[in-house]
Amino acid sequence: MVVIKEYRVVLPCSVEEYQVGQLFAVAEASKNETGGGEGIEVLKNEPYEKDGEKGQYTHKLYHLHSKVPYFVKVLAPDGSLVFHEKAWNAYPYCKTVVTNEYLKDNFMIKIETWHKPDFGPIENVHGLDAATWQSVKTVPIDIADKVSNTDYKKEEDPTIFHSAKTGRGPLGPNWKRDVAGNPECPKMCAYKLVTVKFKWWGMTDRVEKLIHDQEKRIFTNFHRQLFCWIDRWIDLTMDDIRRMEAETQKELDELRGLGEKRGTSAADK
Repeated sequence: MVVIKEYRVVLPCSVEEYQVGQLFAVAEASKNETGGGEGIEVLKNEPYEKDGEKGQYTHKLYHLHSKVPYFVKVLAPDGSLVFHEKAWNAYPYCKTVVTNEYLKDNFMIKIETWHKPDFGPIENVHGLDAATWQSVKTVPIDIADKVSNTDYKKEEDPTIFHSAKTGRGPLGPNWKRDVAGNPECPKMCAYKLVTVKFKWWGMTDRVEKLIHDQEKRIFTNFHRQLFCWIDRWIDLTMDDIRRMEAETQKELDELRGLGEKRGTSAADK
């Protein structure tokens, strides 16, 4: 079975600004998720060109034993909870595919994203056939909405954050209406089409729902961070970002290695 949903994340920034902001936030979030022998390992980060499409290709490994649900750990043997993420960033279009060598064809997450300068009114922006599009559920995400107490961080709350460099924020309950009425205020929507495939007897529906719930949570928290970090990335160029990615790759290797040298892992803490 395959479950497809389209998440529409609206933000008070331009499509051009977001290209830098997203890459900055990904690098920062990667460091936050890495340490004690677990986390993210960057295998490749290089330009690509294929069939007239140009962009940046990345291949990452996610070592996530302590971060998956208990029932998944029971099913999967030691060493199998390593996920491959391959991404083709031909901005404003991006595609990411996550796979697992142990689960093989029984597992896949595909995320296709179009970034548009609007608040998310476009139907079927990914050009699916009519029958497939009819089965897709659209899920709006507003970064000013409340999140769980577990995820909440005051310093990453768009409803109280104010950007010293751009003057944006805090985001009130009518922020989209206010931005729409002001032609000088930028806006954009990330249309994220997420295809989830998981096949395991007796657990398919449960795990597919779990994955989609997690994707919504990740998209929400990530974009709250991205907006609240805007003063840290708004002045950066793409050259700055590439240098930062190279530095982050080295730092990730060092952070993951700390636990391995001590003979511990995040799961042991």
